Amino acid sequence: MSGAEMRRSPLTPALSPEGRGSKAGGATLAQALAAAQRQGLPRPETQMLLLHALGRTTHERAWLIAHDDDALAPGAAARFDALCARRQRGEPVAYLTGTKAFHGLTLQVDARVLDPRDDTETLVDWALELLPTDRPARVLDLGTGSGAIALALAAARPQAEVWAVDASADALAVAQANGQQLGLAVTWRLGDWLAPVAGQCFDLIVGNPPYIADGDPHLAALAHEPRQALASGPDGLRDLRAICAAAPAHLAPGGWLLLEHGHDQAGAVRALLQHAGLGPVQSRRDLAGIERCSGGQRAA
Repeated sequence: MSGAEMRRSPLTPALSPEGRGSKAGGATLAQALAAAQRQGLPRPETQMLLLHALGRTTHERAWLIAHDDDALAPGAAARFDALCARRQRGEPVAYLTGTKAFHGLTLQVDARVLDPRDDTETLVDWALELLPTDRPARVLDLGTGSGAIALALAAARPQAEVWAVDASADALAVAQANGQQLGLAVTWRLGDWLAPVAGQCFDLIVGNPPYIADGDPHLAALAHEPRQALASGPDGLRDLRAICAAAPAHLAPGGWLLLEHGHDQAGAVRALLQHAGLGPVQSRRDLAGIERCSGGQRAA
């Protein structure tokens, strides 16, 4: 094996004898992307990882298309290889790039917090339907993690007073940094669920608590994310039960409690909300048509 072959990145293949598309003789951006996809990575992910390796923002996919015949420099090729290898081992793209787009915001994320899911935007959209646009309201986000929900609500309803709670000091540090970077005002509190807001009442309480059963085999594929943000007892309902039991005492008359939950938990969560004395209990479906969030209202 020649020295050049030994140095060649596994995801940046040798060119044809004609040196197609590369004046420098190295692999092109298009070839690097194609090689990564042959390794089983989806094209959108490979594009984001390549942009990150090139020092560009992950939103510049149009730039990649316009420059697909550009040569990929050796340093960028090595970075791209390393990122693709980590992704193949299951590490979320958001952790690899350090950012995640959520409800129009760009958040900084890392392994201290859950990777925000697109499905959680269903919860934000429902909350925005309930929040007034012409007057202040008090909102509480339980288990804020990266601050995704709280910051999305603060951005869309600047007149709202938004609070956010998390039991992890590491997660709260990520959320606070996101709030500072985005210039959004949120009152951050450290503690377990409703404990840090004793004596406070809110017009809306939202939360995306852990809801996976401790023994669920899907947890293995989520090993890179904080387990305390995912697993919740033998049936996955431990934290949802605790919130449903405690939250009504912190709701103003007419206030709503909205919770994200697992794909097969809507019926159980609706029962918990009804048992807590909340009113017209209902659920909302995510983009895949799955009942992803359930909520109920305290009597006026």
